[in-house]
Amino acid sequence: GDIVLDGYELRWGLTIAGLCLYAADIWTDICLALTYYQEEHYLWAGLTLAFILTGMLVSQIFSFAWYWDDMNDFFINPNGKATQAGLSKKEKRQRHHNLFCMATDLSMLKLFETFLESAPQLLLQVYIVLLGHREATVLNYVSMAFSFLSIAWSLVDYRRCLRRSLPHISEMPSGLPTAVYLLYKLCTITSLILSYSLYLIISAYTTVALTAVWLAMLIWTNILQTEFCSHRGLEILYRAVVGVILTFTFFNVKGQDTKVPMGIYYSIFCIINVSSPILLSVLMPEFNSSTLLAVDIFILCCVFLGLFCLVLYYVLLHPRVKLHDIDEVDGPGEKNNSVRRINTFLQP
Repeated sequence: GDIVLDGYELRWGLTIAGLCLYAADIWTDICLALTYYQEEHYLWAGLTLAFILTGMLVSQIFSFAWYWDDMNDFFINPNGKATQAGLSKKEKRQRHHNLFCMATDLSMLKLFETFLESAPQLLLQVYIVLLGHREATVLNYVSMAFSFLSIAWSLVDYRRCLRRSLPHISEMPSGLPTAVYLLYKLCTITSLILSYSLYLIISAYTTVALTAVWLAMLIWTNILQTEFCSHRGLEILYRAVVGVILTFTFFNVKGQDTKVPMGIYYSIFCIINVSSPILLSVLMPEFNSSTLLAVDIFILCCVFLGLFCLVLYYVLLHPRVKLHDIDEVDGPGEKNNSVRRINTFLQP
């Protein structure tokens, strides 16, 4: 009993830690926007606030849609109220599983909001710092650190919650596997954002190229025909958000075998990371050479460490034990909207 309790405490503790990290990220970004406004950098302040509000708005749209679905779900709320008394062991287990499904809902909302807010925010902040339009402050570096960690941790937290809520998939182990997966995501995302920022320094038209990348990812999700939302408009929005996530990191969109797509994705990833500092040094030789060298070394180290952790995780640490899809004693059981939604989430 104590071991199980400790496991639950660890899961919820990690989730709370992620929420605290996310809150700190938002707070530092708001402070940074106010600083830009006071310094009369109105464009930067406006963009910073726009990124924050966009992430919040989109997550609230999905939150309301899921809440509406769940409120109309007979299995979650058959009499308009929730009661624990009189439930059988099977029903209590089902309700316990539903709680993890709702936790996964929250984790995915945080994932959406983090990528829509922190990822473009990081592009802007790294661009400002590297280009030297203003002297970088401690707040700049603290904000970027929280954003990088928030993005990486949101992926880890989402993966842990999702695997816990899918009964036919074994949980993501704590300790070394979680640490390696976190490092893999942190390093690959960091290097890619730094490379995108170098391209932005080369030309502002990089924003057009990034939009094209997002459109390519959006087209791919349309080709895969995701079926996440009950309404067509929300499904389009969902695919658009997934396109943003795929612009910065790889995700298994529909739970299929992804060895080939992942190989293609990270091949392009390596090309982007290697080419960005080379092109900057060739096209802008006046750029600070010591800064470029430091960024170049950091990018290459992140690429190497990130890909090493990727291989290490999926070869040695990735849980492979498959549980039974259906409990042999209890049967398939009832599936509410939350559970059905879990099965169409971005897969681990």
